[in-house]
Amino acid sequence: MILEDKSIQCCVCGTTFTFTAGERRFYASKGLTNDPGRCPKCRKERKQQNRGLSGSWSSYADRAKLSREFQ
Repeated sequence: MILEDKSIQCCVCGTTFTFTAGERRFYASKGLTNDPGRCPKCRKERKQQNRGLSGSWSSYADRAKLSREFQ
């Protein structure tokens, strides 16, 4: 199967970005079948937002404490 560059529109900001053949091969090697919906900038921003939501106990305790403070 020959993979070529593909233009995709970001579902968040609406910009068009190129999903290169190399990126497509990498995704396929990891078993990923869907194309990304977000541009690299929006993916990076989403990752940064999610970093504070790690699965550690301390993060759960911090969130519980914050939710009690704002009730």
